[in-house]
Amino acid sequence: MSSSDAFAAGVAAHVVRYGGSFFPEPIDRAEGAYVYSGDRRWLDFTSGQMSAILGHCHPDIVATVRDEIGRLDHLFSGMLSESVVTLARRIAATLPDSLSHVLQLTTGAESNEAAIRMAKLYTGKHEIVSFSKSWHGMTAGAVAATYSSGRAGYGPVAPGNLALPTPNAYRSRFVDAQGKYDWQSELDFGFELVDAQSTGALAAAIVEPILSSGGIIDLPVGYLAALRRKCDERGMLLIVDEAQTGLWRTGAAYAFERDGVVPDILTLSKTLGAGLPIAAVVTSATIESVCHDRGFLFFTTHVSDPLVAAVGTTVLDVLESGVGAAVAGKGARLRAGLDELAARHDVIGDVRGRGLMQGIELVTDRVTKVPAHELGADVTARCYENGLHMNVVQLPGMGSIFRIAPPLTATDAEIDRGLEILDGALTG
Repeated sequence: MSSSDAFAAGVAAHVVRYGGSFFPEPIDRAEGAYVYSGDRRWLDFTSGQMSAILGHCHPDIVATVRDEIGRLDHLFSGMLSESVVTLARRIAATLPDSLSHVLQLTTGAESNEAAIRMAKLYTGKHEIVSFSKSWHGMTAGAVAATYSSGRAGYGPVAPGNLALPTPNAYRSRFVDAQGKYDWQSELDFGFELVDAQSTGALAAAIVEPILSSGGIIDLPVGYLAALRRKCDERGMLLIVDEAQTGLWRTGAAYAFERDGVVPDILTLSKTLGAGLPIAAVVTSATIESVCHDRGFLFFTTHVSDPLVAAVGTTVLDVLESGVGAAVAGKGARLRAGLDELAARHDVIGDVRGRGLMQGIELVTDRVTKVPAHELGADVTARCYENGLHMNVVQLPGMGSIFRIAPPLTATDAEIDRGLEILDGALTG
C-alpha cells in the first residue's frame, strides 16, 4: 500500500467527517504562501482557514512561540500574565477610544458566544438579530445566530433568534423603479419582520461586514450605519464580527471603519493569531462594568492564555511594520486581475469583496444567473492539479462561489501566478 493510500485508509477508518471533503493528500509542511505534500506544493489562496494572514510559519511568529513555550505556556484562568495585558492594550490602541476592554479567548465561536451573552446581560433582553446567510460559529449561542448552514436535524436553538435578509446586491429581490438595488428598502422590510416577531426583548444585532461563508457578500456602503440607527432606535447593541475581515484583511485595520460606525462590541479571531487559536471580544468600559456588576461569567480553559497572547502582539507588530499598509495596493491588484478574468470569461457572473478578501460567483448564464455548481467543482479540481488551493464555499448551495483570500504577505508575483492558474482552470 502506498503512503497516500495508507493515509486515505487511516482517514476513512478513524477521522470523523465534519463538513465538506478533505484534501486528498497529507500536508506535511507549509511556508509563506505555500503548503506542501512531499514534492508537490500549492499556492494557498485561502490562508489556511482564512486565518494565516502572515503566511505559514512566519519567522517572527515561530520565534515568539519557541520563546514563550519554554517560559510560560498556560495558566489558571484567574491568573494574568503581562502578555495578556500587553495584547489588550495593543488591540485597544488600534480602535476608537470607546472600545477599550478586551476579553481574550480561543476561537471565533467562543468570542461570539461571549459577545452575545454580554449583550443579553447588559440589556436584560434575549433576542438576537443576524443575517439569513450568517456564520458566527458552532457553539450554542453562536450557532443559533447562524443561518448559512447547519440548523437542520439538531433540534431547537435558543429562543429569540431572528433573521434579516442578507443584502446581496447581485441576487436581491429589492430593486427600485430604475432596476437599481435598493438595500434601504430591504433593511426596512427586514426590521418590519423583526418588529413583528419580537416580544419586545431585542438585545443585539450581530453581523459580519463581509459575509464569508454566506458567499463573500460585502455590505453596501452606508448599510452598516443604517443598521446602527435601527439598533439605536430599539435599544439594541451592535456586535460586529470581524473574524475574517479584522486586522487589515480588507485594506483598513477594521472593515467597519469604511462606514464611520463604531460597534458596541467587536469580535476578533482568525486573523488575530495568524493561524494560531486566539480570539478576542472588545467592548466599552461601560458595558464591561455593568456586565461585571451583574455577574458576567465566561470561564473557559484557555481564557487569557499567555502563549497565544504573545503571538497576538507579534502579529500586530508585523502588521504595523508595513504589511498592513500594503494590503490596499495588493487588493487592488487582485481585484483588477479578477475583473480582467470576468471580462474574458462569461461564466464569471460577479466579482465582489474588498482588499485581499475577494470572491467570484460562477453562473451558467449572466442573464438568468443560474449558479454553476458543477463548474465550481471542476475549477477547484483544475486549480488543485495546477498548484493552486482556492476552493468554493463548502456549504449547501454555495458550490459556485469562490473565496479568494491569499496571505497579506503574498507577493505580486504570487498573486499574479494565482490569477494565471485560475485563468487556465476557467478556460478548461
